[in-house]
Amino acid sequence: MTKFIYVVDRILSTFCVTLMVTLVACVVWQVFSRYVLGAPSTSTDELARFLFIWVGLLGAAFTLGKKKHLAMDFMLLALEGRKKAILQMVITLIGLFFAIVIMVFGGGSLVMKTLSNGQLSPVLGLEMGWVYAAIPISGACMILYLLRDLLAPTQD
Repeated sequence: MTKFIYVVDRILSTFCVTLMVTLVACVVWQVFSRYVLGAPSTSTDELARFLFIWVGLLGAAFTLGKKKHLAMDFMLLALEGRKKAILQMVITLIGLFFAIVIMVFGGGSLVMKTLSNGQLSPVLGLEMGWVYAAIPISGACMILYLLRDLLAPTQD
C-alpha cells in the first residue's frame, strides 16, 4: 500500500503543480491583456476560475495525505495513549464519512446530473460536469489517505 500511496502522491503533486503553473499563466495573461493591450481576455478568466477549483480540491486531498492540512488539534495534543488513539480514530472516521457521503456520492451525483443536463460554461463551452468532477476525484483520494490512516495509524 505504501508504494501505491507514493504513486498517488506523485500524481497529485505533479498535477497540482501543473494546474497551478497554468493558473498563474492565465492570470498573468489576463492582467497583461487588460492593462497593456486594453482588451481583456474572457477565456483566461473563466479558465483560471476552473483551475482554481481543481487546485483547491486536489490540493486539499494532497495535504490531507501528507498530514499538513489545517487542523485544530488542541484536544489531540492534550491527550495521550489510548484516549489519543481513540480520538484520532473518531476524527478519521468522521473525515471518511464526509469524503464518502458528501464528496464522492454527493459530488458524483452532481457531476452526473450536470452532464446529463448538458450545462456548458458560458465562454469556453466546457461541460460543467467535468469542472465539478474535481469534487468526487478529490473525495476518492481523501478516502484512500483516510483508509491508510485508519488501517495503519502512525504514532506521533
